[in-house]
Amino acid sequence: VQLQASGGGLVQTGGSLRLSCTASGRALSTLTMAWFRQASGREREPVAAVNKEGRMTTYADSVKGRFTISRDNANNQVFLQMYNLQPEDTAVYYCAASGGIRRPLDRMTELNYDTWGQGTLVTVSS
Repeated sequence: VQLQASGGGLVQTGGSLRLSCTASGRALSTLTMAWFRQASGREREPVAAVNKEGRMTTYADSVKGRFTISRDNANNQVFLQMYNLQPEDTAVYYCAASGGIRRPLDRMTELNYDTWGQGTLVTVSS
């Protein structure tokens, strides 16, 4: 499977962005999907994850109530809707896919994902 992320950009504090991740080469319905982010000088961290059917989602505490992950399996896409963006949300955002995750607890662990998109930069100005 190959992943292509898009939708990043420059936004002011309090603004919104919607990231998209398009999968090719494999049906999205067979994959657990997630978004991670990496700020300059920091380690990559999980943001949100969604199970294969799209019924169960998990969020990092820092984005709960502001970000929403969703998926459209028919069109092989995953989205991250981001509201009330803050300067600390500035990072390169990566979508990731895994065919082997079984436990909800594992959805937010980077090592469990074996396919990554190229990243899209989100910059939030203060």
